[in-house]
Amino acid sequence: METEQLLVIGAIVALLVLSAFFSGSETSLTAASRARMHTLQQQGKKRAELVNRLWEQKEKLIGAILLGNNLVNILASSLATSLLISLVGDTGVAYATLGMTLLVLVFAEVLPKTYALHHADRMALVVAPIINAVVFLFSPVTRLVQLVVTGTLHLFGAKFDATYGTERWEEEVRGAIELNHDGGDEGNREERDMLRSILDLGNVEVGEIMVHRRNVIAIDSEQPPEKIVEQVLDSPYTRIPLWRGKFDDIVGVLHVKALLRAVQARAGKVEGLDVGAIAAEPWFIPDSTDLLSQLQAFRQRKEHFAIVVDEYGEVLGIVTLEDILEEIVGEISDEHDVKVAGVELLSDGSAVVHGTVTLRDLNRHSGWKLPDQEASTVAGLILHEARCIPEIGQRFAFHGFAFEILGRQRNQITLVKITKLTEEEAADPAEAAAK
Repeated sequence: METEQLLVIGAIVALLVLSAFFSGSETSLTAASRARMHTLQQQGKKRAELVNRLWEQKEKLIGAILLGNNLVNILASSLATSLLISLVGDTGVAYATLGMTLLVLVFAEVLPKTYALHHADRMALVVAPIINAVVFLFSPVTRLVQLVVTGTLHLFGAKFDATYGTERWEEEVRGAIELNHDGGDEGNREERDMLRSILDLGNVEVGEIMVHRRNVIAIDSEQPPEKIVEQVLDSPYTRIPLWRGKFDDIVGVLHVKALLRAVQARAGKVEGLDVGAIAAEPWFIPDSTDLLSQLQAFRQRKEHFAIVVDEYGEVLGIVTLEDILEEIVGEISDEHDVKVAGVELLSDGSAVVHGTVTLRDLNRHSGWKLPDQEASTVAGLILHEARCIPEIGQRFAFHGFAFEILGRQRNQITLVKITKLTEEEAADPAEAAAK
């Protein structure tokens, strides 16, 4: 074989190596973990910073890589065709087409991309400096190509947003959280729930997690101080609202520590103590406030307690810093907490639930996915779907579950048995409810 033909073969091999480099670089730079690259950049890794910079100009990056890849592939194919024509004649075109297709597919595409997928972060750090030089070298051509592409897309009415918005980032984080748990152990499930709850803080309103006024312990400020002190000592809470005349007229929030200091300052004498004077000003917030804003407000005001009111100023309940934290980490109990019955999971997979239990807590506790957009509690969901106040013993079926009313007090649903329906039963909710 002549020296010239050997040089052509060597050039083809070199071009295939370059093609493999471009293919692997494209895969590694697009598949590399942005979170890991950001962490490495924060640690002072210059190559990680370069990877992030390339990713920010991804249109130029992809354009330069594709330009380089196509150049070397076309040149390699042309050289192979010319070589084989000189060796075997016109049939060399077919041999070159078949041979180069196999070589490019296996050694310049599948092999490097498979490796890059399994070592994306490491390979991205290695190729970043070289690709950065390629992007700079080809930038005039890629800029011209991008103008042509953009203009053509606009002619056909295509619109696209090159920005990577907050919503898209949040979707990626949520997807990563869900992928991190697929039937794992209890610890992983709790971690997933915590991370998901953090992302949900901006979408949940305080009205959905507050302690309803029916369950709020409050004290009439017009009572004798001895009676007020007695009620405070009987309460398991450190902050108690004070009302005057009626419950909706909250005039202050009494902190147990402030009360004890005042009693100590009077040498233990309670007679004549002005409880209203030592109570803090009540902080009223609308029930539509989202948890993220409320958490930030708690931090700014250095307070842990707020009164929740509706648009008419009527007191709906209270919310505390602990309530918001429990939305993230789950129930926080201490030796002073009052044990309140809420959810009892039965051996057959069903659950007996109090009507006041929130749907978010029930979903977290049982792993179900009952919708909480239209109602925040189990009783509220039943009323919303049934469009009536049900009687004890009535059954309803919706959202893939059967609801049997076990208890009712006046117009309030107090106890419900919830059973998950099979696919056949869910397909015919009327029949499932009649069972």
